[in-house]
Amino acid sequence: MKTLKITVCGAAGRMGRKIVAFAAADPALEVVGAVEAAGSESRGRDVGELAGAGPLGVAVSSEMEPAFRAADAVVDFSSAAGAPAVAALAARLKKPLVVGTTGLDPDSVTALEKASREIPVVYASNMSVGMNLLFRLVEDAARALGPEYDIEIVEAHHRFKKDAPSGTARTLCARAARGRGEDPAAVSVCGREGMTGERPSGQIGLHAVRAGDIVGDHTVYFSNLGERLELTHRAHSRDTFARGALRAALFAAAASPGLYTMEDVIFGARKEP
Repeated sequence: MKTLKITVCGAAGRMGRKIVAFAAADPALEVVGAVEAAGSESRGRDVGELAGAGPLGVAVSSEMEPAFRAADAVVDFSSAAGAPAVAALAARLKKPLVVGTTGLDPDSVTALEKASREIPVVYASNMSVGMNLLFRLVEDAARALGPEYDIEIVEAHHRFKKDAPSGTARTLCARAARGRGEDPAAVSVCGREGMTGERPSGQIGLHAVRAGDIVGDHTVYFSNLGERLELTHRAHSRDTFARGALRAALFAAAASPGLYTMEDVIFGARKEP
């Protein structure tokens, strides 16, 4: 069996270390590159030791191009600000790319779309298998229940998370809106304060909790005047995201150029280039 060589961007971060550790334990994968920002204290250290997987002989570096050239695929969990540069370099070097970085602005998403014309790009706000099933369930529920049911989304994460609401919550909102045939930007509101008045029909509310070491909880409420349906996903550890990202890397390495989601990875759909 051919081993897939990967480079991890954001390798010293919480998710990066998990990805490195799981890849080191998988005979189908080999970590050959580890990238961090120029100011990172992890530069020069063995990424396997950082990840608790033992020495791998791969030093953390801020030089992306050599690390990308050594790899068959790139997994990026670095920063929203760096995503366009990662995508552009991966496209130039023809390296399949997996992006799990959250908080991307429209310009960054456009950069991924541009790169996907040259390479396979898997982009997901959440790499969990269970969460991607929830995306489908939420869309189906919104379609089936219709506008009579109010939709509210509550997410909770650790105190260190920088963006709010989470990218996953925004995706849940988009899928609920799609189920109703609506534009999420036109119907969503982030939090409420003061005398807001009666809840507008069709509105989708998003609410963020930041506390302690919560890995990630998401609940979507569908409620009318007689009943309430709650769909919830709770991540017990970051292991599920790391395993999903590596599964996505194996998928991307065999895919044609195009922009893919984790649903494509999980459910086997292939998009045309």
